[in-house]
Amino acid sequence: MIFIESRKKSSNTLGKNYPNAEVIDLTSKAKEPFVKFSPFYPHGNIPVPFSPDTYAASVEGIWQGLKVFQKEDIDTSKFEINNMKGLKRSVRKFGYPLGHRQGINGQLLDYLTARKQIYLPTYTWVLQNKLTELIELLNEKARTNDLIFLDFETNGTIDNISKPLSHAALVKYYLENKYPELTLTRFTQLGQIQTLQPSKATTKNTEKQATAKQQTTKKRKSSAKQMILDFD
Repeated sequence: MIFIESRKKSSNTLGKNYPNAEVIDLTSKAKEPFVKFSPFYPHGNIPVPFSPDTYAASVEGIWQGLKVFQKEDIDTSKFEINNMKGLKRSVRKFGYPLGHRQGINGQLLDYLTARKQIYLPTYTWVLQNKLTELIELLNEKARTNDLIFLDFETNGTIDNISKPLSHAALVKYYLENKYPELTLTRFTQLGQIQTLQPSKATTKNTEKQATAKQQTTKKRKSSAKQMILDFD
C-alpha cells in the first residue's frame, strides 16, 4: 500500500507506525531523483493550460503565475523561474487572491475550478511526459513493499479547498488509477486539454472496483435484511 505522511513527522514515528515501509520524500527538499516530483522542480517546456505556444519551467510557476490578486493580475515571469526560488506570491503584498486565470488571456476561475482545470492537468502532464521512468520505478517498489510518500501537505481530497492539495497524494492516485482525470487527460503541444480513451488496464481496474462496490452493497443490504428478520 501507499501512504501519505507529513515531512514534519519524525522518522521514529514513521518507523513505529510503518515498520516495513520504504519512506520516499517527494518534496522540494528531497534528494535526486525524487525531488523531480515536486511542483517546484524546473522540468522546463511545460505547456501552460489554455495558452497556445506558452510554456513554463515548473508546475508551481504556472499555478502562481496565473493567480490573480486584488492588487495584481497574472505574473508570467513566474513561468521562467528555474531555481525553485521566488515562486510564491504573497497575500501581504498583493492583497486577497481572487482566483486564477484560465490561461494568460482567459476568464477568472474560482479556486476549485482552477485546481481541476489548471493544477491537476498540468501536474499530470509532468507525470506523463517528464517522470515516466520514475513512475515505473515507484510501481516496481509498490509491488513488493509498502511505501510512504512524504509531503508538506497531506490533503488528498481534490474538492477540499480549505487546505492546499498534496501532490504526493496525486502521485499515489496516479499509480493506483484512482482518479480518471489524472490518467485520461493529456495536453496537446498547444496547451489544450485532450481526453484519452481509458487503457485496458485502467478499464479493468475500474470494473473491478465497481464490482467490489456492488458486492459490498449487496452484503450490507443482506445483513440489514437479516437484522430486521432477527428483530421480528
